[in-house]
Amino acid sequence: MIANLGLQIGLYLIALVAIVKPLGSWMSRVFQGHPTGLDRVLKPIECGLYRLAGVHPDDEMTWKTYCTSLLLLNGLGIVVVYLLLRWQPALPLNPQGFGASSPDLAFNTAVSFTSNTNWQSYGGETTLSYLSQMLALTVQNFLSAATGIAVLLALTRGFIGRSTQSVGNFWVDVTRSTLFVLLPLSSVLAVLLVSQGVLQNFSPYQSVTLLQPTTYDETVSHPDGSTSVSQVPVTTQQLPMGPVASQVAIKQLCTNGGGFFNVNSAHPFENPTPLSNFLQMLAILAIPAALCWTFGDMVGDRRQGWALLAAMFVIFVPLVALVVFAEQAGVPAYDHLGVNQAASDLQSGGNLEGKETRFGIVNSALWAAATTAASNGSVNAMHDSLTPLGGLVPMWLIQLGEVIFGGIGSGLYGMLMFAIVAVFVAGLMVGRTPEYLGKKIEAFEMKMAAAVILIPPVVVLIGTAIAIAGPGLDYMPADVSSEVLPESTTSNTPLAPLERGESALDSTAPTTHLKSNLNNPGAHGYSEVLYAFSSAGNNNGSAFAGLTANEPFYNWALGLAMLIARYGLIVPVLAIAGSLASKKLTPPGAGTLPTHGTLFVVLLVGTVLLVGALTFVPSLALGPIIEHLQMMQ
Repeated sequence: MIANLGLQIGLYLIALVAIVKPLGSWMSRVFQGHPTGLDRVLKPIECGLYRLAGVHPDDEMTWKTYCTSLLLLNGLGIVVVYLLLRWQPALPLNPQGFGASSPDLAFNTAVSFTSNTNWQSYGGETTLSYLSQMLALTVQNFLSAATGIAVLLALTRGFIGRSTQSVGNFWVDVTRSTLFVLLPLSSVLAVLLVSQGVLQNFSPYQSVTLLQPTTYDETVSHPDGSTSVSQVPVTTQQLPMGPVASQVAIKQLCTNGGGFFNVNSAHPFENPTPLSNFLQMLAILAIPAALCWTFGDMVGDRRQGWALLAAMFVIFVPLVALVVFAEQAGVPAYDHLGVNQAASDLQSGGNLEGKETRFGIVNSALWAAATTAASNGSVNAMHDSLTPLGGLVPMWLIQLGEVIFGGIGSGLYGMLMFAIVAVFVAGLMVGRTPEYLGKKIEAFEMKMAAAVILIPPVVVLIGTAIAIAGPGLDYMPADVSSEVLPESTTSNTPLAPLERGESALDSTAPTTHLKSNLNNPGAHGYSEVLYAFSSAGNNNGSAFAGLTANEPFYNWALGLAMLIARYGLIVPVLAIAGSLASKKLTPPGAGTLPTHGTLFVVLLVGTVLLVGALTFVPSLALGPIIEHLQMMQ
């Protein structure tokens, strides 16, 4: 079993490392304007787009102009997506006749996809038309990713600039990122996914005859007030169709994560085979990992990029091992019941709840770690069904700030903020002005870096506290719940030991009904809320899935969290880029800390872990940690 685990994880990590240099080198050439081999085809298109938009590619921008352009483009994206979702019934390519999204859901979805979060409070195949999937969501999959790359490029130019006010041209960075990197890669991946059986069509949904017809019970009300139960036969099933492969390719490569289907990459039409699963997992981390090499090449010292990548792997690999072994060990509570968990898995035993047997435990756990290490959010298994320690890993990876690979562009510039803090701490230790890549790190850079690091935890913890305090639980008084809600639990009418005014963690409270939202009581219910705000507050987009979030409070609250987490970080990062660009290059001296060696990697890893641990360990103790201890009893 250990050999099988090592083979699957090792193969993935080797493939990921192997792709870093060639892809990173390609992107470096693109972003520095060097010949790429595609210029003959794509250069005329690029120049045509500039002429059409009235952009002069040689014009340089200050960080404020760069930031203004970015906010204008993204603001326009929010408005366009919102209107498309609200006007959906009147627009073409809607063969199923889906209606308009509610104002709160349209706002949440527009912010989600524009901010590269891709949190979904809806089921795609039952809510959105083909036009909405393509023109609203897929377009933003490209533009939100290109925005993250553009901010990283501006910060990189800040490090290599010498006494200049320029950080580049935002429109050029977005255009080249989309045209020369994202579009070719997603086209190749889409073709590969189609070869594995992923759908790509515009057909209406298909009704097929079931090979094994079944029945379900339907309650019938009679005029005299009595009821009876009748069995209704089911002989057909409706299969969703649509342009799936094209959206899946770009959502994985650009760490978007929003799925065409409600169950995302667990759906056989979106992720049908082990090979498609491997390709999608590789695509999730490919560009974020390769951008480390690109950064090193652009600053003139590739060792800097390898050091940043090494820090990411030092944190990522042990957490992958933890989530895999936690799921492989199974559910502790079953041991007390005498359940033979080894018999539940045809291969090696463990917790298979919420997982697809065609992927198994290892690939499900590996995906959970990869999707939350990156700002991706797609899932091929339900995180809500992970063991407490298994669920802790993806939650904590998100809470670290989405810097262990992280979102495309955003993960690396987030890690660079931690690097600035690390060299500042090191400078204090030795009594020298801290420097990073030849630029002095002074009070302004530290204030901005601190803001970038602290804003997501503030958003997450305050949002969770407000939700747990009442609005996010949507209580129904115990004395009327039994008259309104049925005794059986459904996804919208769960039972939970909660009463108004009592702690969500008090398992001794009298049983009452929750009107909606939380499907689980106690520590796990709290974890679902904490995970939701962690995901929104760090622009990840995945969910524990036990939380009914498609209602006004969560749609507005999580949408606001996504806005703050995305643009509240971008502005100070660009401010740092402008500040660094205006500084002179300081040659390294005898007391300069080398930022490409083992010592700096250890210091950087320690900074990331300490900030993440000190911020979120108390909250994690109330959720997955206490749940694990309860299951051990």
